Order: sequence, then structure tokens, then C-alpha cells
Amino acid sequence: MFKGTYTALVTPFNRDGTVDYGCLHAIVDQQAAAGIAGVCPVGTTGESPTLSYEEHEEVIRKTVEYSAGRMQVVAGTGANSTREAVELTRHAIADGADATLQIAPYYNKPTPEGLYRHFAEVADVGLPVLLYNAPGRTARDIPVSVVKRLCAHEMVKGIKEAAGDANRASLVRAACGDRIDILSGDDSLTLPMMAVGALGVVSVASNVIPAEVAKMVNLALAGDFAAARAIHERLYPLFCDLFIEVNPVPVKAAMAMLGTAEETYRLPLCELLPEHRVQLENTMRRLGLVS
Repeated sequence: MFKGTYTALVTPFNRDGTVDYGCLHAIVDQQAAAGIAGVCPVGTTGESPTLSYEEHEEVIRKTVEYSAGRMQVVAGTGANSTREAVELTRHAIADGADATLQIAPYYNKPTPEGLYRHFAEVADVGLPVLLYNAPGRTARDIPVSVVKRLCAHEMVKGIKEAAGDANRASLVRAACGDRIDILSGDDSLTLPMMAVGALGVVSVASNVIPAEVAKMVNLALAGDFAAARAIHERLYPLFCDLFIEVNPVPVKAAMAMLGTAEETYRLPLCELLPEHRVQLENTMRRLGLVS
């Protein structure tokens, strides 16, 4: 179900702060042309906390429309309220999404049993689920024991591991085997995690360099880890600098440097610190992305 490179899409804004759907269309076209396996709108990178419910649904609907069947659309429909996550997922089904990206409920810090019931209820809606483990964002890790229980549900198909720990791939594999697809949620850990069984990445960097990330992942999937490692080593400084401040601030700055999106955020997110902008631009210059 989940294999290859999936781009955690930014939500582009006009300078007045409204969603720039023309730019979104261009970004989706770029992703398809680069051979990306799927796109994930309105996740963390898509600034979902600052979108209204109406915008949230519209960005998903437009992404499905613009993708036109060329790649999967894995819609971010998670929430810290199960009722809200279920409702957003129902909208995603109506809008034609292929799957849902489900973050662990944040702030209210549910128990393992609460996590299991939350994800199981969302999965019961009927859209394939990609679990999303990002304890740095949610203050709650999805225990491997919960993942093991959930992978028995026919609609729980994969997990995005963004805990900053490559061991998670091995732990999930040991618990679940091939019953669940594992994707790295950290660009810098994509190759290490694929070496022990992950099938790809949900990438922030592929907003900037989609073809390069897709090539690295495809080489690893083909077993050519030497060639994949060469790409990883070349891109590693960018992988790091795209998290020099909280995502998606650096990736939007990088896209603005390339001229692919405005560097516009919604508060409480704001522009990069000047010294971080210089560092990011220097890295992009060394990679030949900007002159």
C-alpha cells in the first residue's frame, strides 16, 4: 500500500495569507512529474493547525483534483479529538483521498488503550490508515504494542515513523512483520530505516528536491544501497538544515529561494532567523539549487 517517496506537502499562501491554490496546483504537478509515489496534504508540513475546517477540506479536495490519479493522496485528517478525526476522515473519503495520515492525539496524552481505541475508530470509517508517530510533536509515543494490535485491523496499512529513532523500524518489524508498511518520517533517517525494512519516506525535502529524494528511495528499494548512500551523503546537509527551525518554516524559505512558493506563514509560525537563512541558502548554493 505504502511504498516509495511521499511528499508532506506545504500549504502555499498568498501574501495576504489566503491559500494559494494556483501555487498548490503547480507544486502537485511538479511532484507528479518527479515520480513521487504520493502526496500528504494538510499534515504538519501543511500547517494544518492554522487552517480552518473549510480550508482543510478544500486543500484535500483540490489536491485530489490536481493529482488526477497520477499518485496517491494521503490526507492529513488527524486530531486530538476522535470525533473530529472521524469527521475529517469522512470528508477525505468524499473528496476522493486514497488514504489518511493519522497523527497520535496531541496534548491530551491518551493511554495506550486510548490510543488503540482512537485509531481503531478512525480505521472503522473505511479509509486506509497511515499511522503517524511523532512524539516530539504530540508528547505521546505510539507504543509498538499498540501498533501490533492495530495492524490486525484491515484498514491500518502503514506507519510513518518520525520519532528520530531508526530503531523503531526494527521494533515494528519484529512485532508486525509484513502486516504493516513502514515509512521514515525523517529525511535524514530514510536510508538507515530502509536498510532494516522501511519501504520509503514521507519527506519534507521532496518539496524542494522531489526527483533526488525519489531517486535515492528507488535505488534503496532496488537494493543498490551504495548508490543510494552517495545521494544521501550529498543531500544530508539539506536534510538537516530543513529542520534548523521548526518545520515547515525552513522548507518554505527554501521554496521561496527557488521561486516555487511565497515565504508566507500563519502565526504563530514566522520567518527564519537571519543567521539560519544564510546557512540554508549556503547549503542550497553548494548543492547547485540556487546561484
